[in-house]
Amino acid sequence: MLIKGYDFGPLVPGESLLARPGFWSNYLLSMCSDGGCAERPTPEWFGEDGADTDALSEILFDPERWPVFRVPADNGPGAMVVYRNLDGDYGTDYLLTHPGSSYVEQIASWDGDFSGTGLGWRELTRIADSPSLAAEGVQDTSIRFLLLLPLLTDPDVPETGLARLIAALAGVGAPQATASIAAEHLLAHLTRRPRHDPTWASPLSGG
Repeated sequence: MLIKGYDFGPLVPGESLLARPGFWSNYLLSMCSDGGCAERPTPEWFGEDGADTDALSEILFDPERWPVFRVPADNGPGAMVVYRNLDGDYGTDYLLTHPGSSYVEQIASWDGDFSGTGLGWRELTRIADSPSLAAEGVQDTSIRFLLLLPLLTDPDVPETGLARLIAALAGVGAPQATASIAAEHLLAHLTRRPRHDPTWASPLSGG
């Protein structure tokens, strides 16, 4: 598997891992944590357990195989999530892809904390809700939405946003009771990120 600018890493398609127990705990649990939370987030919030999470982390963070999750979009930029498993420099990179071009643009990364531009709610849901059926990658809109969720840097999530997140988490196996807890914690964490200067151009516009 090749991505321009990532020829230094052994990239492999990661989509088969999305249905494995422990994936969503690895991917989202750290974003449920907040200094003001009374409850300690656990894998059980996602319908998983610690053994699931530990077992899958061995695969996700394998320096010999860097999983890539492709979120192609129809008639516009799509996205990729790359587990950058460099020895001593583990992290997750979020890339925008552009139709008809090999050019990719890194817009954010997660290295224990978030850095980068991110996406507004409307930008994020536009990509999630516009799968390209002709391209390889994730087609399910709820899973696409969850993969893109760490990119959210918008404090103005619509009232329907929480319900959508709860439904998406329930769809990947989170129990209904804990799906709502996880969704509330995730949105509280993501929407408290500093708002970007509104004069900055959207990364989807090429700015």
